[in-house]
Amino acid sequence: MDYTFGIIDPDAASYLQLQHLLEGFEGFTPVWHEVNPTDGLNSILKGSSDVVFLNLNEGAPDLFELVRELHQFTDTPPVFIGMASDPSHAYQALKHQFFDYWITPYSELEMRKTLMKFGKRFPRTTPAPTLCLQSYKDYQYLNTDEILYLQADNNTTDFIMKDGTRISAFKTLKSFEQKLPANFVRIHQSFILNRNYISRINYGKNRCSLRIGHTELPFSRGYKQNVDALKELLTQASISGRS
Repeated sequence: MDYTFGIIDPDAASYLQLQHLLEGFEGFTPVWHEVNPTDGLNSILKGSSDVVFLNLNEGAPDLFELVRELHQFTDTPPVFIGMASDPSHAYQALKHQFFDYWITPYSELEMRKTLMKFGKRFPRTTPAPTLCLQSYKDYQYLNTDEILYLQADNNTTDFIMKDGTRISAFKTLKSFEQKLPANFVRIHQSFILNRNYISRINYGKNRCSLRIGHTELPFSRGYKQNVDALKELLTQASISGRS
């Protein structure tokens, strides 16, 4: 998912140059351009921008006032990057917690460093995929993040959800095995679980415990290789507390 940006700049040539340069950086999409702070504030409050670029060569005091005023209306303001032909506004930009300050003419290297730093500080999270359960003319959509585990019941499959509900689908467990995201692991002929909810793997009892609902699911010898790989993955991502 791309980051979106807006530009407040009354100078058409300056705006077009900046937008053209930004189009050369993958992952950033323009969504609006305004020529004055009032319209810029309105576009920001619509919530359609992650980054806002401000041309401080003209009307810098009004732009800084916009940034101050914005905090009255939202707890999640966009990141601001200022541009100017000299560093005279850099101190005020720093006081107003701008993410960066570019001096024109633009340096591709400095732009790249800023945008990469921004991406590292504000990483995009990919939304969990949605699973569609279709039965005749009935379509039901499940957020895969909300699924604790799947349980086979003859030729049907039950989805046990995070909120405790149970949803049935008239397909076998195997039919879902390859469609689910990588965080779903088959541990038994009758069970596929969401590894994000595992709290314990007990090899003595051949059980996987989930941290919601105090649920314990059995794992079988035929799927022990999957459980071993799961254990290694979870152990690597954990702080060791071996006793």
